[in-house]
Amino acid sequence: MEVMMNTRKHLVSSVIFVLGLFYFPLIAFSILDPLDFLALQSVRRSLDDLPGSNFFSSWDFTSDPCNFAGVYCEADKVIALNLGDPRAGSPGLSGRIDHAIGNLSALAELTIVPGRVMGYLPQTLSQLKNLRFLAISKNFISGEIPTSLAELRSLQTLDLSYNQLSGSIPPSIGTIPSLSNVIMCHNHLTGSIPSFTSETLSRLDLKHNNFAGALSSSSLPPSLQYLSLSFNSLSGPVDRLLPRLNRLNYLDLSMNRFTGSIPGVLFTFPITNLQLQRNFFAGRVTPLDQVTISTVDLSYNRFSGQISPLLSTVQNLYMNNNRFTGEVPGSFVDRLLAAGIEVLYLQHNYLTGIEINPAAEIPSSSSLCLQYNCMVPPVQTTCPLKAGLQKTRPTTQCAQWKG
Repeated sequence: MEVMMNTRKHLVSSVIFVLGLFYFPLIAFSILDPLDFLALQSVRRSLDDLPGSNFFSSWDFTSDPCNFAGVYCEADKVIALNLGDPRAGSPGLSGRIDHAIGNLSALAELTIVPGRVMGYLPQTLSQLKNLRFLAISKNFISGEIPTSLAELRSLQTLDLSYNQLSGSIPPSIGTIPSLSNVIMCHNHLTGSIPSFTSETLSRLDLKHNNFAGALSSSSLPPSLQYLSLSFNSLSGPVDRLLPRLNRLNYLDLSMNRFTGSIPGVLFTFPITNLQLQRNFFAGRVTPLDQVTISTVDLSYNRFSGQISPLLSTVQNLYMNNNRFTGEVPGSFVDRLLAAGIEVLYLQHNYLTGIEINPAAEIPSSSSLCLQYNCMVPPVQTTCPLKAGLQKTRPTTQCAQWKG
């Protein structure tokens, strides 16, 4: 009888132990929605740490996933997923983005740190109706931007920069009403730049792509503060568009094919850096008032006429390789000798003179270049190598540009 009782106790203990193996993990997982739990498992299977990274070391699915690195929960749902070690210089992750990520229905933030994540953006991202922040930068994401991303009507930040994306930006992306930051620089995107209707868009960075075509006068909202479109093949005038963007504090349209004049009101904007170089802008440069922008680059265009003395307050001024004529205003000399100007590049124009004493000492902190104009430079200064060796422009060329 005693043997039977001991055997029964042993059997009961064994059953309790076996049930415990299944039961206690269920207790650990019970705080997280099962669909979110399965989605995290799929994400983990599709991504790996690069050598030197241990981001996934805490992803032990026998414990609470809400305690995993980069996983943030509210109630029983994942609301933020930050994949990879965010510290600068960390190795990042490899692999692909699993389509199951679209099952994280409460997700409001998704980031993947720089690494070697490749493949396409999954169409299922459009299921994340609460997503406000999407940043997958400096990886190897390829293919086209899914049109379905436009269904993310709560999206505020879209950062897909430094990848290998191709094709065009779907026009419907520009209709997302809450967009504040669109950063898609350094990809292989083509086509025209769509119109953006968001009244909160403050940053648009599309530099280093293959965009072409013209910008319409209403394609960008007045809310913009940062605009970079450099290193594309954009063309046409911008004189009707720019006056609307009077909140800009940074503007870079360099390395394109823009034409026409630039409005004088542009120089009154709260801009700290104005980059218009290497286009086909033409006409006179006529600021409305003394310019307070610290850096202005108008080089390698077709600007003409006399140089406005209102530009003498610019700290770094690049006006080289244009068609400017006449004498350099005396206010530039005064500012230069007082160390108020750090860079004044006027080479490769048709300027006829500058009133400066040949014995004047230009501060060592200042750089002045005057060569290849319609005058002999009165002072010898160090010019950039690309200015060439010729000091003066041939007189036959100067005769054509008197005035």
